[in-house]
Amino acid sequence: MLVTRGNAPRLDRPTAVTIGNFDGVHKGHQAMLARLVAAARPRNLVASVLTFEPHPREFFAPAAAPTRLTSLREKLELLAAQGVAHVHVQRFSRAFAALPAEDFVRRMLVEALKVRWLLVGDDFRFGARRAGDLALLERAAPAHGFEIEAMPSVAIDEARVSSSAVRDALARGDLARARVLLGRNYGISGRVVHGDKLGRTLGFATANVQLKHNRPPLTGIFAVRVHGIGEAPRHGVASLGVRPTVKDDDRATLEVHLFDFSGDLYRRHLRVEFVQKIRDEEKYPDLEALRAQIARDCDAARAALAAAD
Repeated sequence: MLVTRGNAPRLDRPTAVTIGNFDGVHKGHQAMLARLVAAARPRNLVASVLTFEPHPREFFAPAAAPTRLTSLREKLELLAAQGVAHVHVQRFSRAFAALPAEDFVRRMLVEALKVRWLLVGDDFRFGARRAGDLALLERAAPAHGFEIEAMPSVAIDEARVSSSAVRDALARGDLARARVLLGRNYGISGRVVHGDKLGRTLGFATANVQLKHNRPPLTGIFAVRVHGIGEAPRHGVASLGVRPTVKDDDRATLEVHLFDFSGDLYRRHLRVEFVQKIRDEEKYPDLEALRAQIARDCDAARAALAAAD
């Protein structure tokens, strides 16, 4: 998959384009991407996604922005898995936010991306002050030589599939509902970095996976599968949160203890797949109490993973 940035991506062929943040690449996004790929093929167009970095709400109000379901790397990997051939990552800035809707169509879609077929949600808004909408695109399409198609929202169990719905499920620890909305178990990818080595001291060595999200969308202790170590996933137990027994700050960490494994994973890129929540984080009076609880968590995680497999 080709990834471009900047104002003038060099593309050899015209494109079929859809636009959005695509955080999580959930079932609603997947339906749009399937339609995009299906429309691009007979028209001999490049199936392209226009997305934004940072998320517009992160740009305008970082403290109030929603938690990220996917880092940029994770999102690109998921888009590639859906058959997307090209992603243009547009830097979201104050100047870009002020671009009038008509200029967005001409400069971004027509001149930069060479659009010939465009797919948007039926409630899509764009341009300065969100003045652009489907009606504007329908007027612009004949003048600029592209087709326009609108797609309604996808619903499961009569509820709209959205990134917000996935965040809500994860925040509640309802991994089963998140799995329905995503079409897969939720996961976080990252590179293993050095930690404080406390797990090794307690007898449960852990891999400290670097978090690229603004805030994790879920916290607690989880039964997990870990991908990126050999061909088959490895089973383990993960702690995602602020570790209140041993830390005084509120910076989240993701630590994974792999069952029946020994080896150096430093700098390895892993994907942690969350299978079942075991419990919330708790603060323990001392390290011995923490050690005993970790042992119980390992037993619970082994049982959960055996049932899931």
